[in-house]
Amino acid sequence: MLVNAQWDMEVVGEACDGNVALQQAKTLNPDVVVMDISMPNLNGVQATERLKAVCPRTKIVALSSYSDEAHIRQILASGASSYVLKRTIAEELIRAIRIVADGGVYLDPSIAGVVASGYANSVPNDKAPEHLSKREHEVLLDVAYGYTNKEVADRLHMSVKTVEGHKARIREKLDLSTRAEIVRYALRQGWMQDD
Repeated sequence: MLVNAQWDMEVVGEACDGNVALQQAKTLNPDVVVMDISMPNLNGVQATERLKAVCPRTKIVALSSYSDEAHIRQILASGASSYVLKRTIAEELIRAIRIVADGGVYLDPSIAGVVASGYANSVPNDKAPEHLSKREHEVLLDVAYGYTNKEVADRLHMSVKTVEGHKARIREKLDLSTRAEIVRYALRQGWMQDD
């Protein structure tokens, strides 16, 4: 109702989870998607990454109740142009949509300090982890959630040997040796859903 009440905006679709959001975006090709970070089946970060890959011109406004740096960085890194808190007044969401539609970037004023502080306090590290491939990221998440090598292989349609190879590269790139370290890393990155 809020969006449709604007003279220059129209809601062209709604989705109940990340998979539906991705399918609708592919079909409807909207200018802007307001993406909830916490969604079933495919969370907002995953949906944003996939959506930006197939609809690069679509802008993403991330909507979340989380105000921590890990969630903010993760969704922005996945391709969102904005981060708005759910508790924000309605006018801020409309403002974010307009700014993003015009090619800008918008951060909720209440979290801008968190982001700025995170960048100001970050120390360059020569041993920064290498970028994970999409498959390595998927394997890391499944391992963090406690799946066995066989279960990961079945879920991702690959052999157990391939899973083991991905795990070895993940450990090498991120310098993680135990499942507990992998879980802590995934949590710090904001990659694990609450459920």
